[in-house]
Amino acid sequence: MTRPRFMQALRLVVTLSILFLLWQSFDGATAMSLVVSADPLWLLAACAALTGQTVLSALRWRLTAQHLGQSFPVGHAVREYYLSLLVNQSLPGGVVGDASRAVRARHEAGLKRSGQAVVFERLAGQLMLYLVTIAAVTYVWITAVEPALPGWVLRMIALAALGMLVAAISLWWMGRGENASSRQLGDWTAAFASAVLAPDVLPRQVMLSLGTTLLNLLAFALCAQAAGTTLPLTGVMIIVPLILFTMLIPISVSGWGLREGAAAALFPVIGATATEGFAASVAFGVMFLVSTLPGVPFLLMRSTSDLASTGSDSGQIAGRDHPEESPS
Repeated sequence: MTRPRFMQALRLVVTLSILFLLWQSFDGATAMSLVVSADPLWLLAACAALTGQTVLSALRWRLTAQHLGQSFPVGHAVREYYLSLLVNQSLPGGVVGDASRAVRARHEAGLKRSGQAVVFERLAGQLMLYLVTIAAVTYVWITAVEPALPGWVLRMIALAALGMLVAAISLWWMGRGENASSRQLGDWTAAFASAVLAPDVLPRQVMLSLGTTLLNLLAFALCAQAAGTTLPLTGVMIIVPLILFTMLIPISVSGWGLREGAAAALFPVIGATATEGFAASVAFGVMFLVSTLPGVPFLLMRSTSDLASTGSDSGQIAGRDHPEESPS
């Protein structure tokens, strides 16, 4: 077994193991009954919010790519984004779809720039989620709004914010060196500044990233509502981001298990039960998967096109002694 396949199998085992432990620890049967009996209208609304998030994310990717020398129409961006989400949800690791999206978009500006566009687009979304969480924590701290959050939650978020600041300063400082690594880092920093932070692009980046963040949080809140739990605004703006951040840890399939464990641990902070958190997270995961299904026709069309292209190329190769490499 090759290393990539071994890692995929390991992530699958980790995911199933975590879900089994959660099922045993937090009354999985009751959680599933909450999911099965969830209000379909709330679930449909959550799916609509996730669909809107996907479209805005695709527009953000297109905007980022444009400032890195790439140009493609909106329809192409949306189609490719659906494809990458579908692959990310289907395979362990959660980034295979993003990597393939970068490879397919490499022709105009090269693989490096297409990869940067994908990385910067995802990073912009995560940064906005951090900023929204920090803003909500600051508001809670200043106004002492109810329900009050435990001190450990506030300290954890404050520590994360400090870590982000230290990381940003460190990267900036390291990029000022003269060695090859520093020049490479400096190139990535300059590209990020050009594609995300430049004055002519930053307002649009902020609007698109804020839109994707709010729709993502809304989708989780709607899934919780569908399963019978009404989340306070404090929970939506602070607790839900903490739950979603666990999906970034690359040890499970698309965050499954980690997200449910975080929800079970954090829902009691806002007066709900761990079982309700488990159910809300499962409902969100299912709706997220459902929202990626529009990518299936695109995947089938691409597979058919690839097969036709392969057959055509094979015929051409058979007819000449020295075949040229066909473009992918």
